[in-house]
Amino acid sequence: MNSSQTSGVPWATAPAVLAVLTGVGAIRTDRPLPVVLGLGAAVLAAGCVLTGRGVAGWPLVAGLTVPAAGVVLACYGDPRNVGWFGICVIVGWVALAAPPRMAVGAGTVLVAMFAIQLVTVGAEQGWVTWIAGTVFTAGACIFARRQRVLVERLHAAQAELAQRARTDERHRIAREMHDLVGHSLTVTLLHLGGARLALDDDLDAARAGLAQAEHAARGSLDDVRAAVILLRTADTPAAPAATALADLVDSYRKAGAAIDLDVQGDLAAVTPNRGLAAFRIVQESLTNAVRHGDGDPISVRIVIFGDRTRIVVRNRSSVHLPRGSGTGIAAMRERARVLGGEVTAGPDRDGWLVEAVIPT
Repeated sequence: MNSSQTSGVPWATAPAVLAVLTGVGAIRTDRPLPVVLGLGAAVLAAGCVLTGRGVAGWPLVAGLTVPAAGVVLACYGDPRNVGWFGICVIVGWVALAAPPRMAVGAGTVLVAMFAIQLVTVGAEQGWVTWIAGTVFTAGACIFARRQRVLVERLHAAQAELAQRARTDERHRIAREMHDLVGHSLTVTLLHLGGARLALDDDLDAARAGLAQAEHAARGSLDDVRAAVILLRTADTPAAPAATALADLVDSYRKAGAAIDLDVQGDLAAVTPNRGLAAFRIVQESLTNAVRHGDGDPISVRIVIFGDRTRIVVRNRSSVHLPRGSGTGIAAMRERARVLGGEVTAGPDRDGWLVEAVIPT
């Protein structure tokens, strides 16, 4: 763990606590006042340097040898000295701010220090108590550090998931707006093109075409407004189902496109998510075929068999899609992929072919 990761550890008061415990320990062992003040100052200065610089890892372990030495010099030989709590503070500091192996190493050295006094000074119960306290502090703080690291990783994972969710939502909105506007504009342009051609020969047909174009444009505007309103609320937008495919094809037919629709199976049996994907794939395919085709007939074949829905849209003219971002085709493939299906799009011997297979 680096210094940035330990910045949140509440060690700002640790140097002062160590200095006080060192001073108390020195007083209890009847050290002279200058020694008490000197040890306390040395421990405080070393601790302040470590906390001020956010030291971690082996540099922290090495730096804490100064406070540890101060505590040992102040309390050595007295198993009843409360100043030994400074050792617990030090081992806890290492365990919370350094990897477990370093904490185990530092704890082993400090436990050995107590064991040496147990052997050399006197076999008193107090030394065993301090050994147990040091081991317990190290274990508890290692566990606490691991829990803190897990929480930090969990927060990072949650933040990443939230970011992915926002990105996926932006992509979904982009696809929906692309499909809504692309379809409506294509139908509008078909009506406008028909009206332009009829201006010289049939004014009534031209007026009808303009009226249909206006109606399509208003419908597109209403769809966009409805989508924006739904995005601002928690409501779930009403999505077109597979049963709306006939109306979709009729909207292109009314605009002058020659489209042959062949449906085999029950469209009502397609689930809402699959139905929306099928609707959008046919919509985008027809939009591309009408926009980039030569006005030749378009065939749409939908076959629902078993647990699959197969969609085939073919433009029998020589279609040449312009080079660009390919947003529409990419969106079709993404819709199918999310549901476990696939989409292929490209030229074949009869023109341009879009084929999709979606699990139902």
